Amino acid sequence: MNNTTVLLVGHGSRHPEGNLEIGRFAGLWRKRHPDWRIDVCFIEHADLLLDEGLDRATQGARRVLVVPLILNAAGHVKMEMPEALEAARERHPEVEFVAVRHLGMGYEVLDVLEKKLAGVLAGLDFPDPLTTGVILLGRGSSDAGANGEVAKMARWMYEESDHDLVDIAFTGVTLPRLEKVVQRQVRLGMMQVAVVPVYLFTGVLTERIKRQVARLEKQYPQVGFALAEHFGFDEGIFDLLDRRIADVDDEEGVLLECDGCKYRQEAAGHEHHHAH
Repeated sequence: MNNTTVLLVGHGSRHPEGNLEIGRFAGLWRKRHPDWRIDVCFIEHADLLLDEGLDRATQGARRVLVVPLILNAAGHVKMEMPEALEAARERHPEVEFVAVRHLGMGYEVLDVLEKKLAGVLAGLDFPDPLTTGVILLGRGSSDAGANGEVAKMARWMYEESDHDLVDIAFTGVTLPRLEKVVQRQVRLGMMQVAVVPVYLFTGVLTERIKRQVARLEKQYPQVGFALAEHFGFDEGIFDLLDRRIADVDDEEGVLLECDGCKYRQEAAGHEHHHAH
């Protein structure tokens, strides 16, 4: 890792604590790898954004590993990051920019989600899984593939558990929403509902989820609700990032999703929106 900068790229949040958490996450990762130079920047809603972060990462470096601290490959990973990398390569032709895979939704993340579920079930005194519904709650995206990754996690969790219902819901952009899924689970006889947010760090939306669950508790006083916390500081996430970095030397020219692909080229000029 000599002459290399590892640039950790967070989504960014309007909630200041969300960006501070990513900063603390980076600090813990540095302790794992004290010989690495690990910088941090954000895609939006922060002072240090991606273009400036890429420029800073080149200082004293011959190689920059760009690491998306993002679960799902939607517009940010498929469109904005490859565009930013292309521009950085033009500005700094003497530096090699290597795109590292985003975290993704694989068995490593499933393990983390299952640990979160086990924790909230313990808080409910380990109820009967046949009368306890599970809801994986994603951010929601206009990208169907990103939403499908949440659905995949729900199916895998169903396969490995005794729960009759493991559903998905989304906080915004797409459907179904949490209230509708809870309504369905209660109608189907669930006595407890465990909500597991698929979120790495806190932010505006995680605070919204807490308020939503508080309202649902009032609407359904006969149902026990449990809400898991976001999970970005789980050791499994650090392990997954380590593997992503290790994969760089095993692959020739790792690409971000759609880095240079036809989909992104055809979409050039399309403005990406972030309405929630």
